[in-house]
Amino acid sequence: MPETDEEGTCSAWQANYHAAVKPSPVIAAFVARFKSVLDYLMLPVYFLLHTLYVFVQGILIKIFKPLPPSERINRPYARIAVIGGGLTGVSSAAHAVSHGFEVVLYEAADRVGGIWARENETSGLQFNSLLYRFHPAVCWKRAFPQRDEILGEIEKVWKEYKLEERSRLNTPVRQVRRVKRVSPDDECQAHIRSPSQWYINAGEDGPFDALIVAIGTSGEPMWVGFEETPTKVDRHRSDVPFRAVYASSSPKSKRAGKKNGGSAQKAGSVQKHEQWTYQGPILHSSQLDHTTPETLHEKTVAVIGSGASGVQAVETALSRGADRCIMMAGKDKWIIPKNVIFDVCLSAQPFGREMPFSVMWERFLALWQYHGVEDLVPRRGIFVSTPVVNDDFLNHVRAGNCTYVRGDVVRLTTDGVIVDVRESIESGSSSGIRKGVHEGMHPTGSDSEKGGTSPEAQGRVEFKADVVILATGYKHPSLSFLPQELFPKDYERPSLYLQNFSTEDWSVLLTNSAYLNAIGTVGHFHIGIYTRILLTFLLDPATRPTAKDMKLWVDAVRFIKRGAQGGALGFFTYMELLMWILTFHVLRPDRWHWMFFILFGWDVCPDDGRLVSFVDKGKQKV
Repeated sequence: MPETDEEGTCSAWQANYHAAVKPSPVIAAFVARFKSVLDYLMLPVYFLLHTLYVFVQGILIKIFKPLPPSERINRPYARIAVIGGGLTGVSSAAHAVSHGFEVVLYEAADRVGGIWARENETSGLQFNSLLYRFHPAVCWKRAFPQRDEILGEIEKVWKEYKLEERSRLNTPVRQVRRVKRVSPDDECQAHIRSPSQWYINAGEDGPFDALIVAIGTSGEPMWVGFEETPTKVDRHRSDVPFRAVYASSSPKSKRAGKKNGGSAQKAGSVQKHEQWTYQGPILHSSQLDHTTPETLHEKTVAVIGSGASGVQAVETALSRGADRCIMMAGKDKWIIPKNVIFDVCLSAQPFGREMPFSVMWERFLALWQYHGVEDLVPRRGIFVSTPVVNDDFLNHVRAGNCTYVRGDVVRLTTDGVIVDVRESIESGSSSGIRKGVHEGMHPTGSDSEKGGTSPEAQGRVEFKADVVILATGYKHPSLSFLPQELFPKDYERPSLYLQNFSTEDWSVLLTNSAYLNAIGTVGHFHIGIYTRILLTFLLDPATRPTAKDMKLWVDAVRFIKRGAQGGALGFFTYMELLMWILTFHVLRPDRWHWMFFILFGWDVCPDDGRLVSFVDKGKQKV
């Protein structure tokens, strides 16, 4: 049998696939010249498009922006708890109050903004902002806004829709208590607003009829503990760069040594630890805003991680005067252009998996995006994991400012990083493992003591680095505060109804908190659509799904997407998401008359006597 890699893909197939999508050098050179000429000719067109872009946003705001609520909703249709004050939570809460539902928004930090409040100032939007209209009231000034503009729009929506007085900042949600009103399989639910009542923490805000969990998929920075990483590093501080701090050099450790007599054996162990511990600055990519100018200037920077955080870390380091960067990639990510037409077309693939014609996209990217650095073309399909949207990183590799290393980090040394190298690419050319900027690894530690090098170390290379940046992303936020019965076996996230509703209780919505990988955008109109689906369930009992219905939907998607590399619901495209929403309406005629409300937010206003009567009396028809 052929050998398989960790992805479970045939290595021989990967090699043939990589050769098939890789363009010839002549064609690549022609494409590079053509792109440079096209960019110059398109400058006046870009100016006109930007003017048109602002005008189009004005039209969208006029048509779709819901009216902000009054200070107090006199007769709310239901009460909803929103957990998470990022753009998803703020947008969901704004949609709910504008349609007559009372909300309380819980945020653990001292301000709204979510992950954007923790990002670097230079971090910006990957997709064109036309695909990042997380609420109809948003009006972007730039096609690719940076952190401060994004935070400004989030706070604008938060204040305009009177959410400031409805928010509980500095209030982490540690427990959510569920009190069942009725069995989720009960067909007759007309007499209740929702299957359960919800109490947050100690229940001081009273019961809620529904729950929107908007904690996202990026929590605290993820620190990967490699061997010989400094033992004492204050990872919770984000205002200073982290430097190596040895156990032997801290005052506390010295006092402890004196108290215990300071045995020679322990002293020798500490000296050995200090001898091999990395001695330069170690930072997480989210801390780059807080580095001093001299930290990166004219330094060699090792970036561990190849995702969006790693790409942005390389750009930031080089913009701040770094001599060169070395990116160490355990897995390759596709890098796609910042082109709204291409990005929309790519996310419009309706199947959410690799298909026979998917290679056309990959051939185009290899030709258009990877010219001159063809060896960087990933060895797996694009419809497997979330790609990186960037136009500059590959230029840094072409220019020799960044060396791209495929391999697994083994450990840190006193002045660098040891990597089990599969391939190293510098200035667009693959240079094997012992050429270019890296030096052969000499036996160290246990290997030197034994008088030789272990077989596993034969392909290992040491890369000298003045600074190490961990672009290892963020931890997946935990849902441990929710009752675990909401996620029975085989129906945990992302295997949820419409990928966002608990299959045990439709009154729990997890917008943008359940997915793993996607080609699309987390900050678009689907936030409002999912919120209004929940509002429709609260308003009209006839539209509500049973637990059996929701599990059947998950099972059907699994059957249709069986064999997909990214998983049935672990990877999806934006077109696939829209198809889910379409079938949600088409297959249930009793939902048709709510279609314009769910899709566009029309016809439901606060304190509508007709709807108040309908909700209170539990009538079957509007």
